[in-house]
Parts: sequence; C-alpha cells; structure tokens
Amino acid sequence: MNTKPNALLSAYTTFQLGGPCHSLIECATPDELIQTVQELKKENTPFLLIGGGSNLVVSDHGLNTTVIRYVSLTPLIERKDNDITVSASTILDDLAIFCVDEGLEGLNYTTGIPGTVGGAVVGNAGAWGKQVGDVLRSALILDDQGKTKTVGPEYFAFTYRHSKLKETNEIIVSVTFALTPDDPIALAQERAEILKKRAEKHPDMATQPCAGSFFRNIEPTSKAERRQASGWFLEEAGGKDLKVGGAYVFDKHANIIIKGPNATAQDVYDLHLKMIDIVKKKFSLQLVREVRFAGKFENTPQADQKGFW
Repeated sequence: MNTKPNALLSAYTTFQLGGPCHSLIECATPDELIQTVQELKKENTPFLLIGGGSNLVVSDHGLNTTVIRYVSLTPLIERKDNDITVSASTILDDLAIFCVDEGLEGLNYTTGIPGTVGGAVVGNAGAWGKQVGDVLRSALILDDQGKTKTVGPEYFAFTYRHSKLKETNEIIVSVTFALTPDDPIALAQERAEILKKRAEKHPDMATQPCAGSFFRNIEPTSKAERRQASGWFLEEAGGKDLKVGGAYVFDKHANIIIKGPNATAQDVYDLHLKMIDIVKKKFSLQLVREVRFAGKFENTPQADQKGFW
C-alpha cells in the first residue's frame, strides 16, 4: 500500500482544491482496504475515507488527519449469472461500460457519473428517476469497529441521494448488484445518447474542475409529485450571474460551480452560500447539498457543521 505524508488533497478531488493531509494511504483492493482500516483502528488513529473525490470540497487549510483513498484504476468486477460483484473502489463509469459489454441492464444510467462505486452507493447516485439502491442485492461493509459484515439493501435505508452510511460512516468494501439481461447493442446506443446529453449540459472536469451537480433536486412541491431541478430555481433566481473570487456558476447549468483561475475552496464555500440565499429569498425553498465539505471554512453557520467532515 502506498502511503504519502503531507499529500496535497487538491490532486485527489475533481474540484482540484484542498490543502495537505497528515498522510494519504492509497488502497485499490478490498483486502488492502480491510487491512488498512483494521490496523488504523488498532492504533486508534482517526482517518477519513475518500473515493474519487467527485463530491468533495476540501479546505484550503487541509486536514490534520490520515486519509484513505479507496480507488482502483483497474475495474475489479466478477459476474455470476445476472449478478455482478464489484469492488467499491472501481470507477463507476467503468462498471457502466462492463455492464454494456456483458449485456446487463440496471446501471446504464450511471454512464458518465464521476466517482467510485462505493461513493455512488453511499450517496444513492442516479439519474432520470433511477438510482443504484434499486438494484443493490447486498454489500460487504466495515463497521465502526473495523469488522466486516454482509448486509442487504434494507440496511442502507435508501432515500433520494442518501443512505444512512452518510451518518454512520461505515465503509463499503464491495457490492453485489442484481441486473437483467439485455441487448448489448441497444445498451451501447443508450450509453452513447447519455454521454451526448451530458456533454451538452455538463462541463469537462479536466478543463473546468467541478463536482457536478452541487445541490439535490427539490422535493415535490406540487400535485405532480415530481422532484424539480434545483438548476431551474437557481437560474430563475439569477444564479448564473454569481461569482466569488475565482469560483463561478457554470453558464450552461446553474447547479454547477466551476473552479476558475486562482479559485480557492473558501470561494466555493462562499459562493454556495449565496446560491442557497437567492433561492430561499425568491422561492422560500431550502437547497440541500449533494457535495460534502471537509475541514475548516470561514463564515460557517453553526447548523452547517453537521454536514462537514
């Protein structure tokens, strides 16, 4: 396992922001992760686990703790009948590609969503009315004592973009999904269409660093009983005109914050507060973050600390 002291966390988040941590331990496989967590637990060493860093803003001051990065650049996936078991360290889009190649339906909507499988399950990631919790059969997790156990979907108490693991901080080691057979050619065509739609509305993270959608969609507020896009409310409230320091709102999607030249994590934090404020003033609605903040930020409301790592 690769340990890096004083690693800059800006290199490990899609926002490309964040100061140094005490040390960074990189794990790729379930065995490496289990061994690392159990050793740190034995030593009573606190740590923070991250995946692909796609839903994370780390403080400019960094983190005075050990960080475990659980990511595998090689997909670790096994198929048995129509079930697939995948390491939580696998990149989510690599899993989507595997499912297309194998002719398995149930996760194609995750095409193009950044981050790892583990992060997707913790946040119940999804698109177009579907979410990963819908097809989860079981998961191997590490509890707060570092012991492994296998749990079913009911354990996660899945809701929209949420699972109870956001509160318990238990760790997903690997996941088994129950999928259904489908035509690989049709799945590949659907994947191509999804990628095209994403390219039209979403920035290229390589050239416009961001975390994708910053806020959850608004819960139903009408008889239609449908969630409503936060981006619409933000645009109507003038969100696309907002900027703080080097951070600004994406011109094609008002629910995305872009890291511009010389932007800081504090800029992103202050900008997101302005976005919350304009929607609250115009629509009396409270935006809820998808993105998580880690570390110390200025101008932090007391109630906001619960959402921080």
